[in-house]
Amino acid sequence: MGSSNLPKFDSISFDFMTMAIEQAFVSLGVSSPNPAVGAVIVSHGSIVGVGNTQPVGSAHAEIMALRDAGNKAQGSEMYVTLEPCAHYGKTPPCVDAIIRAGIKSVHYAVRDPYDHGNGSGHSVLENAGITVHEGECEKDVLDQLGGYFKYVETRLPLVTVKYAASLDGKIASGSGDSRWVSGRETLLWAHKNRPTYDAIIVGSNTVALDNPQLSARPNNPEAPIDSSVHQPIRIAVDSRGTVSPMAKIFNGDQKTIIATTNLSSKQWCDAIENTGAEILLLPLYEDGNGISRVDLKALVEVCGQRGMHNILFEGGGVLLGSLFDRQLVDKVHAVLAPILIGARTAPSAISGHGAMYMNEAISLKQVQIQTLGDDLLVTGIPEWN
Repeated sequence: MGSSNLPKFDSISFDFMTMAIEQAFVSLGVSSPNPAVGAVIVSHGSIVGVGNTQPVGSAHAEIMALRDAGNKAQGSEMYVTLEPCAHYGKTPPCVDAIIRAGIKSVHYAVRDPYDHGNGSGHSVLENAGITVHEGECEKDVLDQLGGYFKYVETRLPLVTVKYAASLDGKIASGSGDSRWVSGRETLLWAHKNRPTYDAIIVGSNTVALDNPQLSARPNNPEAPIDSSVHQPIRIAVDSRGTVSPMAKIFNGDQKTIIATTNLSSKQWCDAIENTGAEILLLPLYEDGNGISRVDLKALVEVCGQRGMHNILFEGGGVLLGSLFDRQLVDKVHAVLAPILIGARTAPSAISGHGAMYMNEAISLKQVQIQTLGDDLLVTGIPEWN
């Protein structure tokens, strides 16, 4: 078969859909368990309305764009990253509002996999006489909505691992000093992306050694927290109750959860709860070396039960190693800094059981490489046997 059956899109359509994708980026981490969607309304080649999905229970992207466009929506085109919904949930169907507004054509990138969607929105719009186009920027939106698609299929969030290491795989010096392995451009990139996650997760050793705030400051990492920026839930994994109640992760209004087990004392749990944080008691998992830790699979499941689409694990090596040992990782962001540490006692980015033989090593597929200043960012999907 030739290419005649493939959809044809012009470059202008892609430009408008790209703008819709940029709108959707703002809703990542904010709209869960609803998908992060962006919409743009165009009249005679000019944008007259934009919108993105609001927090759950509030307006979807299409409704926000229609409100922004007002009467200018009549006879216009809509570009939206996900197929408009045709079902009643916490809000009425978006297709009804699109039809009432007099939109003449709708372009969407990806069909909604949700049971009540999956083509129904497309059909309702076409039956109302609206021209519908599907597939513009599909790959970009599939990547952006990866967490939503996994959540719909499994009720689990997409698990991303991010770490910064030296060229010899160390995340700190022999003394444990880790400020900073990577450069400023990597720091800016990390803070720009943090608001797109529902939760950011570290181990108790990271809290003890680095004392991080785990906040998102995308405009300036050194500035105070901007209340208008979405802050992911902070989660520390602490199997035996060692995190100090004075740690920075308990500062501010940002929600904090400590995932622990019944190995932690009641006195320590009470002290943590007195900070305003939540104690999340999870089962123990024996790692094969006689050491019992928080069951990370159970933690991921709880995140899914709470409607999270995207969660980010930032370390340290024991935590990340446990994730890889249990094949819980969906995506990897590995930042390699042009430095060599070499100390035998320096911690590695990933520990755990790992691979005893090279044919057991985890390969990454769909690998993308980009530079962040002098650092190298390698992104890929683990290929599990």
